[in-house]
Amino acid sequence: MSVPDVLAREIMALPGVAGVAVEKGEVVAHAQRDALIPLMMTLRDDPRFACEQLMDLCGVDFPARPERFEVVYNLLSVSRNHRVRVIVATDEAALVPSVSAIWPAATWWEREAWDLFGILFSGQPDHRRILTDYGFDGHPLRKDFPLTGYVEVRYDEERKAVVYEPVHLTQEFRSFDFISPWEGITTLPGDEKAHAARAGARKGAEG
Repeated sequence: MSVPDVLAREIMALPGVAGVAVEKGEVVAHAQRDALIPLMMTLRDDPRFACEQLMDLCGVDFPARPERFEVVYNLLSVSRNHRVRVIVATDEAALVPSVSAIWPAATWWEREAWDLFGILFSGQPDHRRILTDYGFDGHPLRKDFPLTGYVEVRYDEERKAVVYEPVHLTQEFRSFDFISPWEGITTLPGDEKAHAARAGARKGAEG
Protein backbone atom coordinates (compact mmCIF):
# COMPACT_ATOMS: atom_id res chain seq x y z
CA MET A 1 0.00 0.00 0.00
CA SER A 2 1.36 3.41 -1.00
CA VAL A 3 2.07 6.21 1.48
CA PRO A 4 -0.92 8.33 0.32
CA ASP A 5 -3.23 5.31 0.69
CA VAL A 6 -2.00 4.68 4.24
CA LEU A 7 -2.39 8.37 5.07
CA ALA A 8 -5.91 8.42 3.62
CA ARG A 9 -6.93 5.39 5.69
CA GLU A 10 -5.64 7.02 8.88
CA ILE A 11 -7.41 10.32 8.15
CA MET A 12 -10.67 8.51 7.32
CA ALA A 13 -10.70 7.15 10.88
CA LEU A 14 -10.64 10.64 12.40
CA PRO A 15 -13.84 12.18 13.83
CA GLY A 16 -15.55 14.68 11.56
CA VAL A 17 -14.24 13.26 8.28
CA ALA A 18 -17.04 12.51 5.80
CA GLY A 19 -14.93 11.03 3.02
CA VAL A 20 -11.35 10.64 1.79
CA ALA A 21 -9.85 10.06 -1.64
CA VAL A 22 -6.40 10.02 -3.20
CA GLU A 23 -6.24 12.33 -6.22
CA LYS A 24 -3.03 12.57 -8.25
CA GLY A 25 -1.03 11.23 -5.35
CA GLU A 26 -2.45 13.64 -2.76
CA VAL A 27 -4.97 12.99 -0.01
CA VAL A 28 -8.27 14.90 -0.24
CA ALA A 29 -10.54 14.82 2.82
CA HIS A 30 -14.10 16.15 3.02
CA ALA A 31 -14.83 17.34 6.54
CA GLN A 32 -17.92 18.30 8.52
CA ARG A 33 -18.00 22.03 9.18
CA ASP A 34 -18.72 21.73 12.92
CA ALA A 35 -15.79 19.35 13.43
CA LEU A 36 -13.25 21.42 11.50
CA ILE A 37 -11.22 22.82 14.40
CA PRO A 38 -10.59 19.50 16.24
CA LEU A 39 -9.73 17.87 12.92
CA MET A 40 -7.26 20.58 11.97
CA MET A 41 -5.66 20.44 15.41
CA THR A 42 -5.16 16.70 14.96
CA LEU A 43 -3.70 17.11 11.48
CA ARG A 44 -1.24 19.66 12.84
CA ASP A 45 -0.25 18.03 16.15
CA ASP A 46 -0.54 14.28 15.55
CA PRO A 47 2.93 12.99 14.52
CA ARG A 48 1.32 10.71 11.91
CA PHE A 49 0.22 13.80 9.97
CA ALA A 50 2.36 16.70 11.26
CA CYS A 51 0.87 19.31 8.91
CA GLU A 52 2.84 22.23 10.24
CA GLN A 53 1.92 24.66 7.48
CA LEU A 54 -1.28 25.93 5.90
CA MET A 55 -0.07 26.67 2.38
CA ASP A 56 -3.32 28.05 0.99
CA LEU A 57 -7.02 28.55 1.66
CA CYS A 58 -9.44 29.33 -1.15
CA GLY A 59 -13.11 29.28 -2.05
CA VAL A 60 -14.98 27.53 -4.86
CA ASP A 61 -18.51 28.44 -5.98
CA PHE A 62 -21.12 25.92 -7.18
CA PRO A 63 -24.32 28.01 -7.42
CA ALA A 64 -26.60 25.02 -8.13
CA ARG A 65 -25.77 23.30 -4.84
CA PRO A 66 -27.71 23.97 -1.61
CA GLU A 67 -24.33 24.57 0.06
CA ARG A 68 -22.86 26.46 -2.86
CA PHE A 69 -19.37 27.12 -1.50
CA GLU A 70 -16.42 24.90 -0.74
CA VAL A 71 -13.57 26.13 1.44
CA VAL A 72 -10.37 24.34 0.46
CA TYR A 73 -7.42 24.07 2.87
CA ASN A 74 -4.06 22.93 1.46
CA LEU A 75 -1.85 21.60 4.25
CA LEU A 76 1.84 20.69 4.07
CA SER A 77 3.92 18.48 6.32
CA VAL A 78 7.54 19.52 5.98
CA SER A 79 8.81 16.84 8.34
CA ARG A 80 6.91 13.97 6.66
CA ASN A 81 6.94 15.36 3.11
CA HIS A 82 3.25 15.01 2.26
CA ARG A 83 0.25 17.21 1.54
CA VAL A 84 -3.35 16.98 2.70
CA ARG A 85 -6.28 18.87 1.18
CA VAL A 86 -9.29 19.42 3.45
CA ILE A 87 -12.60 20.58 1.94
CA VAL A 88 -15.57 21.98 3.87
CA ALA A 89 -18.95 22.86 2.33
CA THR A 90 -20.95 25.91 3.38
CA ASP A 91 -23.62 28.33 2.17
CA GLU A 92 -24.07 32.10 2.17
CA ALA A 93 -25.24 32.30 5.79
CA ALA A 94 -23.49 29.50 7.71
CA LEU A 95 -20.30 30.34 9.57
CA VAL A 96 -17.12 28.38 8.93
CA PRO A 97 -14.84 28.13 12.01
CA SER A 98 -11.71 30.20 11.54
CA VAL A 99 -8.39 28.34 11.65
CA SER A 100 -6.42 31.55 12.27
CA ALA A 101 -5.69 30.46 15.85
CA ILE A 102 -4.07 27.28 14.48
CA TRP A 103 -2.24 28.85 11.53
CA PRO A 104 -2.06 32.66 11.88
CA ALA A 105 -1.41 33.02 8.14
CA ALA A 106 -5.03 31.94 7.57
CA THR A 107 -6.21 35.45 8.46
CA TRP A 108 -5.12 36.82 5.08
CA TRP A 109 -6.79 33.99 3.12
CA GLU A 110 -9.99 34.03 5.16
CA ARG A 111 -10.30 37.77 4.52
CA GLU A 112 -9.79 37.07 0.82
CA ALA A 113 -12.47 34.33 0.82
CA TRP A 114 -14.89 36.71 2.54
CA ASP A 115 -14.08 39.56 0.15
CA LEU A 116 -14.31 37.60 -3.10
CA PHE A 117 -16.94 34.95 -2.24
CA GLY A 118 -18.79 36.27 0.82
CA ILE A 119 -17.86 33.21 2.92
CA LEU A 120 -18.26 34.00 6.64
CA PHE A 121 -15.77 32.80 9.26
CA SER A 122 -16.57 32.63 12.97
CA GLY A 123 -13.74 33.66 15.26
CA GLN A 124 -11.89 35.62 12.57
CA PRO A 125 -10.48 38.68 14.38
CA ASP A 126 -10.03 40.83 11.26
CA HIS A 127 -13.13 40.37 9.09
CA ARG A 128 -12.44 43.16 6.54
CA ARG A 129 -12.21 43.28 2.77
CA ILE A 130 -8.67 42.88 1.50
CA LEU A 131 -8.67 43.13 -2.32
CA THR A 132 -11.70 45.24 -3.24
CA ASP A 133 -12.32 48.83 -2.19
CA TYR A 134 -14.17 49.95 0.93
CA GLY A 135 -17.90 50.02 0.29
CA PHE A 136 -17.63 47.56 -2.63
CA ASP A 137 -21.01 46.03 -3.47
CA GLY A 138 -21.05 42.24 -3.80
CA HIS A 139 -18.42 39.51 -4.06
CA PRO A 140 -16.74 39.40 -7.48
CA LEU A 141 -15.73 35.71 -7.66
CA ARG A 142 -19.27 34.46 -7.22
CA LYS A 143 -20.44 32.99 -10.50
CA ASP A 144 -23.65 35.04 -10.44
CA PHE A 145 -21.74 38.33 -10.08
CA PRO A 146 -22.10 40.41 -13.29
CA LEU A 147 -18.97 40.59 -15.42
CA THR A 148 -19.22 44.37 -15.65
CA GLY A 149 -19.78 44.85 -11.92
CA TYR A 150 -22.13 47.47 -10.52
CA VAL A 151 -19.98 50.62 -10.46
CA GLU A 152 -17.01 52.00 -12.35
CA VAL A 153 -14.22 54.12 -10.92
CA ARG A 154 -12.55 57.02 -12.71
CA TYR A 155 -10.60 60.15 -11.91
CA ASP A 156 -12.67 63.31 -12.40
CA GLU A 157 -10.46 66.16 -13.58
CA GLU A 158 -12.97 68.84 -12.55
CA ARG A 159 -13.47 67.49 -9.03
CA LYS A 160 -9.82 66.47 -8.71
CA ALA A 161 -10.95 63.25 -7.08
CA VAL A 162 -11.74 59.59 -7.77
CA VAL A 163 -15.48 59.17 -8.34
CA TYR A 164 -17.75 56.14 -8.36
CA GLU A 165 -20.51 55.94 -10.95
CA PRO A 166 -22.96 53.27 -12.14
CA VAL A 167 -21.58 51.17 -14.98
CA HIS A 168 -22.55 52.71 -18.31
CA LEU A 169 -21.72 50.83 -21.51
CA THR A 170 -21.73 53.19 -24.47
CA GLN A 171 -23.18 51.18 -27.34
CA GLU A 172 -23.33 53.88 -30.01
CA PHE A 173 -19.55 53.78 -30.40
CA ARG A 174 -19.52 50.05 -31.00
CA SER A 175 -19.59 48.58 -34.49
CA PHE A 176 -20.17 44.87 -34.87
CA ASP A 177 -19.23 43.16 -38.17
CA PHE A 178 -20.36 39.54 -38.27
CA ILE A 179 -19.27 38.94 -41.89
CA SER A 180 -16.41 36.49 -42.29
CA PRO A 181 -13.31 38.22 -43.63
CA TRP A 182 -13.26 35.69 -46.45
CA GLU A 183 -16.80 36.76 -47.43
CA GLY A 184 -16.76 40.48 -46.73
CA ILE A 185 -13.36 41.39 -48.15
CA THR A 186 -12.94 41.02 -51.89
CA THR A 187 -9.51 42.62 -52.07
CA LEU A 188 -6.80 42.00 -49.51
CA PRO A 189 -3.99 44.47 -48.84
CA GLY A 190 -1.33 44.00 -51.53
CA ASP A 191 -3.73 42.59 -54.09
CA GLU A 192 -3.72 45.87 -56.03
CA LYS A 193 -0.19 45.10 -57.24
CA ALA A 194 -1.23 41.72 -58.51
CA HIS A 195 -4.29 43.24 -60.20
CA ALA A 196 -2.15 45.94 -61.84
CA ALA A 197 0.35 43.38 -63.11
CA ARG A 198 -2.47 41.19 -64.40
CA ALA A 199 -4.10 44.17 -66.17
CA GLY A 200 -0.75 45.16 -67.75
CA ALA A 201 -0.20 41.64 -69.03
CA ARG A 202 -3.71 41.59 -70.50
CA LYS A 203 -3.11 44.88 -72.34
CA GLY A 204 0.19 43.61 -73.71
CA ALA A 205 -1.50 40.47 -75.01
CA GLU A 206 -4.22 42.50 -76.70
CA GLY A 207 -1.72 44.92 -78.32
